[in-house]
Amino acid sequence: DAKGYQMLKKAFATAQKNKVLLYDIMTERSEITTLLQRELSQIPAIFGQLERGTPDNPAVVKESVHHFFKYVSGVPLKRPAWFMDVAQQGEGIVDVTTHLVDLVQWAAFPDAPLKTSDAKLLSAKRWPTTMTPKEFEGITGLSSFPDYLQKDVTNNALSVYANGEINYTLKGIHAKVKVLWNYSIPEGGDTHYSIMRGSKANLEIRQGKAEKFVPQLYIKPLNVPDSEVQTAFAALQKKYEGIALQKQGDEWLVSIPDRYRTGHEAHFGEVMERFLQYHAAHKLPAWEVPNMLVKYYITTKALEMAKKP
Repeated sequence: DAKGYQMLKKAFATAQKNKVLLYDIMTERSEITTLLQRELSQIPAIFGQLERGTPDNPAVVKESVHHFFKYVSGVPLKRPAWFMDVAQQGEGIVDVTTHLVDLVQWAAFPDAPLKTSDAKLLSAKRWPTTMTPKEFEGITGLSSFPDYLQKDVTNNALSVYANGEINYTLKGIHAKVKVLWNYSIPEGGDTHYSIMRGSKANLEIRQGKAEKFVPQLYIKPLNVPDSEVQTAFAALQKKYEGIALQKQGDEWLVSIPDRYRTGHEAHFGEVMERFLQYHAAHKLPAWEVPNMLVKYYITTKALEMAKKP
């Protein structure tokens, strides 16, 4: 929240004064479809330039869907009761959206330091996921709501403000991030959706039923000959050996070898590897701290805006 953001600013100032590194664990930068989407957006022959977009048709969209109740390795996932307390866990609009706002900045303005004045919030909203006592018991094992959750209970149903949407501009580029937390999952798993709209092509990550709930990256050219896309893509194939293009109707599927799909847990190790490189150099990249501050400025301002009547 806004108070936490002021504490964060002080923490970065203290870290600089004491010559220590304060770094955010942004695991989604290591997800291969996200990496390749960013790489492709930097190839003018394929992507052109990032569109500015509009509030109704943003240039960059990032959405993720999560579930409170789900099976992990065949066993129902147990969550602590405090996970449903937004005073402790944080609301959805400042929790998962942290990763989504980070990816917008990281992909749209790679390696560029940003300022809070670059961000303009247009709208923000929040809404709850409701749970019955039985549903709450299904994920916590507790037969009743703890006292600290009573503030969020109405008519014997718990409201968890886990859902949120932020519409904003960053250096004039329209962006939207959205997070949803459903109670349970009918099929598949948590999903991610993203699109970057360029003057020559759209780059889209989809993880729906058609993709068997595995994130896949698509290139949808806008009047760009197939030969030009293939020629420009060859340069990326040298960096990521084994990736390929498969034509599917009016778009290309980027075929990605399994060795690049390292998984969420492995991404934590990859974040640590990056941090250790920075630690050895005694400094973070010049854009990291400014952009971390911009990221949390956006999310905390959005929370403030969404809470207004």
